[in-house]
Amino acid sequence: MTNTILTKKLIRDSRTTKSSFVLPSDTNTHGTLFGGKLMSYIDDIAAIAASKHARSAVVTASADSIDFLSPIREGEVVSLEAYVSWTHNTSMEVFVKIFAENVISGKKKVCATSFLTFVALDEESIPTRVPEAMPETEEEKFVNDGGFERMKARKARRKHSQTLASEFGVFT
Repeated sequence: MTNTILTKKLIRDSRTTKSSFVLPSDTNTHGTLFGGKLMSYIDDIAAIAASKHARSAVVTASADSIDFLSPIREGEVVSLEAYVSWTHNTSMEVFVKIFAENVISGKKKVCATSFLTFVALDEESIPTRVPEAMPETEEEKFVNDGGFERMKARKARRKHSQTLASEFGVFT
């Protein structure tokens, strides 16, 4: 692990947004956005937020959760907002909020939330330390406050996944 002098960084400095119309080619037979398409959007924007925080290359370590709360329909605008919500050594937790908006009526709703974890890499692809994420707003503080507990849950889930993988063995 690379040792560098780190500073704390404000969460707002990693905040990233993107929007896109939901087109017919983006939808399933129900006329709603494919879950896999949304998952791709989430991973992309989360990686951008993590890179902005670490100012380095990053890799996805886990997609901790994606909670689909409401469908996003064809013709709506899907908007994603991501920021680094919590950090630990070389890893960064990124929170993503997903909205749908009817641009004619202006009605918006939160349709999904997601947490992902990224690891910062140095020039030699070795994990490198990241600055501590500093919350300012009530939302940022609320999400940041749960970071340590979510990390413990991720570690337990990963250990369970490793056990499952060892039980399954290698398939040829």
